[in-house]
Amino acid sequence: MKGGVFALGNFDGVHRGHRAVIEAAIEKARQLRVPARVLTFEPHPRAFFQPHLPPFRLTPQKVKERLLLSLGVDDVETLPFTSEIAQMSAQDFIERIVLEKYGTQHLVAGHDFIFGHNRSGDMKKLVSWLAPHNIGVTEIEELGDDGEVFSSTRVRELLLEGEVGAAAKILGRDFSITGTIVKGFGVGAKTIGFPTANILLDGYIRPKYGVYAVRAGKAGKALTHEGVANIGQRPTVNGEGENLEAHLFMFNKDIHGEEWEFALTRFIRPERKFDTLEALTAQIKKDIQAAKQG
Repeated sequence: MKGGVFALGNFDGVHRGHRAVIEAAIEKARQLRVPARVLTFEPHPRAFFQPHLPPFRLTPQKVKERLLLSLGVDDVETLPFTSEIAQMSAQDFIERIVLEKYGTQHLVAGHDFIFGHNRSGDMKKLVSWLAPHNIGVTEIEELGDDGEVFSSTRVRELLLEGEVGAAAKILGRDFSITGTIVKGFGVGAKTIGFPTANILLDGYIRPKYGVYAVRAGKAGKALTHEGVANIGQRPTVNGEGENLEAHLFMFNKDIHGEEWEFALTRFIRPERKFDTLEALTAQIKKDIQAAKQG
């Protein structure tokens, strides 16, 4: 991949602010009649520098790349964020990566984009260093509405509070979790009468533990199946680890091993431990009704 207009950033969440960057890159690429491309990084620099932090990703690499491509760019280039990249000065990053490696013809980034060792490069330096090469830079200002800035950090805060509706307004879509359907934990249809689909949360941020109304479907396809899902540790059955366990309405197919996406549309209640399986079953029936009623 060499040449073209590059949108530059981490783009975790691919929210409405990120989309403005991508749209500007596509528009500029059309003007120049060159490809519109994205240059992003994996792992996320935050995970590289602070591996001890709890999982925080809104969109793991595969999901992020799929969302970026869906916006109409020609390519997504994911640059491995290695120790070499982390130690590279801002000017070296421009010369060795932006110019030499990718042959960039124009750059687009958000106003707060920072790069280089010790975060020494910013948009002002990006403009000044590229000007002698006759390479332009488009800077996208901070965006937001209804008093909310379009920010990945703000989306994470809202998810931790269970405020999935407010998070969706920033994202421009419902927050969703994608993963491979794994073998259940012996609690679904046989024990409580509700077949469930289970996925591990892996590197995803942990939204507030609890029960959510969901829409689901195969990854990359339309989410046409409605249901209810618990995110957490299943304390009533002494669950271990964290997962998403969903019951889809009017659906009883074997989908083990398939990759599915579950969009969280509404928070119903916090996760809690019940004294008996009977009490849990009774509550699940109430959760299903709540999800169906909207």
